[in-house]
Amino acid sequence: MASPFVEIEVGERTVKVTNPDKVYFPEIGATKRELVEYYVSVGDGALRALKDRPTNLKRHPDGVHSPAIYQKRMPPKHPDWLQTVTVTFPSGRKADSLRVTEVAAIAYCANLGTIDFHPWQVRAADTEHPDELRIDLDPQPGLEFDAARKAAFLTREVLDELGMTGFVKTSGNRGVHIAVRIEPRWDFVQVRHAGIALARAVEARDPGLVTTAWWKEERGERVFIDFNQNARDRTVASAYSVRARPDATVSTPLTWDELADADPRDFDIRTVPARFAKLGDVHATIDDQAYSLDTLLEWFDGDERGDMPYPPNYPKMPGEPKRVQPSKARDS
Repeated sequence: MASPFVEIEVGERTVKVTNPDKVYFPEIGATKRELVEYYVSVGDGALRALKDRPTNLKRHPDGVHSPAIYQKRMPPKHPDWLQTVTVTFPSGRKADSLRVTEVAAIAYCANLGTIDFHPWQVRAADTEHPDELRIDLDPQPGLEFDAARKAAFLTREVLDELGMTGFVKTSGNRGVHIAVRIEPRWDFVQVRHAGIALARAVEARDPGLVTTAWWKEERGERVFIDFNQNARDRTVASAYSVRARPDATVSTPLTWDELADADPRDFDIRTVPARFAKLGDVHATIDDQAYSLDTLLEWFDGDERGDMPYPPNYPKMPGEPKRVQPSKARDS
């Protein structure tokens, strides 16, 4: 017996949604169809965040409580109109990842059970030179969203002094993400170094609140600025991405004025479409200006502390310190 389905018109495409009444978020009763329709409703904003970027998919085909499938490669069998782009992983291996070019591609992947979309910080035209500097503010256990909010405003102070504009959004959980559009002139190593320099400058403003410590045992109850989100093949949830949480919260773009009293729990799969219909994409100007990293790279080069550890799955990188947590290094 064939699976039930509905067809949804998305631009010039017709996207087939199979098993549309399948419940993906049991706590709130949200279905697969609702997930697809959500992405169509915020399509212009979601597409702006994903446009021409290699994109990893976080799929939960049996709903939010099922194990996640992290898909970095598009399967060979897919519609002819769905585009891909070749990326190179830290290991040197290559793969064809989804290249998002239209809202229908987002809807198609949502039908595959994709809840979160995780774009690279590069575009298909040049996959070796990022056009986005990412600041990921991650409150450590014991802290809530307000700590990330405070860290975000500290980050904005530093960006303002650099003459840069940062675009802020909720992570969909307790954290905050800030994106800065940059000129695609620097490779992943240099962009990561710029991210380290920026993180250290924010940390210096309030080391009791913010930390750049890579090792969890050294972070304490502070907000960690995850500089490694600027490394190759590291991604964060895109703007307007639903998060794989029982309450179906959304990583929602905000204005800086809104951030002052925002509650991330207010932005979910059912509230964001109405917000988008009223306000449009509050990050609509993110591509209007791209900034230089020269000053941040000068800060990094002048910092005697040098580089920081990479994630454990990376090959040993030039100039990287020992990748051993401090307590183990002391014990050896």
